[in-house]
Amino acid sequence: MMRLNLVLLLAVLLSAMATVQVQYESRRLFTEIEKAQGEARRLEIDHERLQVEKRAQATPLRVERLAKDQLQMRPATPAITQYVNQGRGTAP
Repeated sequence: MMRLNLVLLLAVLLSAMATVQVQYESRRLFTEIEKAQGEARRLEIDHERLQVEKRAQATPLRVERLAKDQLQMRPATPAITQYVNQGRGTAP
C-alpha cells in the first residue's frame, strides 16, 4: 500500500510539473504571437507609407521637372524632329 501511495504521489508531482511547464510554454508562445502581430502591423503601416511616397515621387509634374533639370531633356518639337523614311528594298 505504501508503495502504491508513493507511485501515485510521484505521478501527481510529475503531472503538476508538466502542467506548469505547458502553461509557461503557452504564455511564452502567446507573447511571441503578440510581438509578431505588432511587428506585422508596423510593417503594414510602413508599407502603406512607402506606397504613398512612391505615388508622390511618380507624379507627371515631378518626372517632367527631373527630366528637364537633371537630364537636360526638352520637349520634342517639329523643328528638332528627324523623320526616317523606309527604303525600297526593306520589308515593312
